[in-house]
Amino acid sequence: MTRFRWFSRILFSALFFGAAVAAQAAEVVFPTGSRIGIAPPPGVATSPRFVGFEDSANKVAIVVIALPPEAYAELERSTGRLGAQGATVERREDLSLDPGKAFLVVAQQKVGGVSLHKWILAAAAGDLTAVVTFEIPDEARESYPDAAIRAALESIAVRKTVPVDEQLSLLPFRMGELSGFQIGGIIAGRAVMLTDPVSDGRENAARLVIALAPGGPAQVSERDLFARDALTGMANLADMRIVSSEPLRIGGQQGHQIMARGKDARTGTDFTIVQWIRFGGSAYVQFVGTAPSATWTGAYARFRHVRDGIELP
Repeated sequence: MTRFRWFSRILFSALFFGAAVAAQAAEVVFPTGSRIGIAPPPGVATSPRFVGFEDSANKVAIVVIALPPEAYAELERSTGRLGAQGATVERREDLSLDPGKAFLVVAQQKVGGVSLHKWILAAAAGDLTAVVTFEIPDEARESYPDAAIRAALESIAVRKTVPVDEQLSLLPFRMGELSGFQIGGIIAGRAVMLTDPVSDGRENAARLVIALAPGGPAQVSERDLFARDALTGMANLADMRIVSSEPLRIGGQQGHQIMARGKDARTGTDFTIVQWIRFGGSAYVQFVGTAPSATWTGAYARFRHVRDGIELP
């Protein structure tokens, strides 16, 4: 499947995402960790289940999705194919909103015997494409009149960044130290990537990935092989070779350390890698730090500061 076909699937899948409104809410609300927000109508609240808002009593969902900027053109072309997905398009219109040019699609669809009314807004917002879908079962239409839905969607706003503390709140562990790194990406409830704020190219940046995962071997004798396999799946470097592999206590718990070396596949730059795995209970924390060998000593000390500041709930 091509990348752009995947983008169009996002639009199509929105069709399957499964108290009266007086006026548009006064303020834009950003779901935790999202750069995209709207002024939601009364009756909905930020969802704990997905990025967006919901009225669980009326089975109303407002889903917020951020896509790469090039997705916008493909989504524009994809709207004509919604009928193939079982939707009946009522109308489509172009808009000019604060984030940039946008288009709105209003459609109907029956899913699992339930008739749904669907509003899909896509906006070209500089460095991303913002997509907001508003799904309402027919029986809830009186509580969510068209004017209120349109007002909520047209209030769409895109903030330049998400505050660091807000991003970190999405993680299943607490971070007491960033040691000069910036957040390069977060998978909510699972992992964070930290990276140097370098100006001479990302290929020269030190990076540290921290992930919490369920499981892990209970037997000490199985942990060396487990750690080696885990590193192979994480360190995206050419000619990687393990230099040492040994048990190590981390944060008062049993752990394992691997030191390795490799090369950047594109530039040939020598890199040094450290992996720590902290075992405990029914889950383990994996740390994978990589940095150019020429700057390894300083990066390694910072990796340790971050590692030692991690607190599990």
